[in-house]
Amino acid sequence: MRLLILHVPECPGAEALESRLAPLLAARPDIQVVRQVVTTEDEAKRLGMTGSPTILTEGADLFALPPQNQPSLSCRLYPDEHGHLGPAPTTVQLREALGQLRPADR
Repeated sequence: MRLLILHVPECPGAEALESRLAPLLAARPDIQVVRQVVTTEDEAKRLGMTGSPTILTEGADLFALPPQNQPSLSCRLYPDEHGHLGPAPTTVQLREALGQLRPADR
């Protein structure tokens, strides 16, 4: 299975995501991660990026919050389990999202 991480240059959310995601991926060798820098609104629209970072699997945003699914080059904020906003999903949220992805879903 493949995760596509879309981000804009120098967005602090991408770094926060990397630090939270790395230990979880160590236990999931079935997940391949591809990182892509996005620099134009056209790219954001074509790829389905709704802020940086965006995490996609099979073209679907793992943390989509309709109706906010507008293409964007801005840094994205994610609500945590308590409603506080942060630069990336929490480790708990990432573990939950990855737990729903099965190796057979490739």
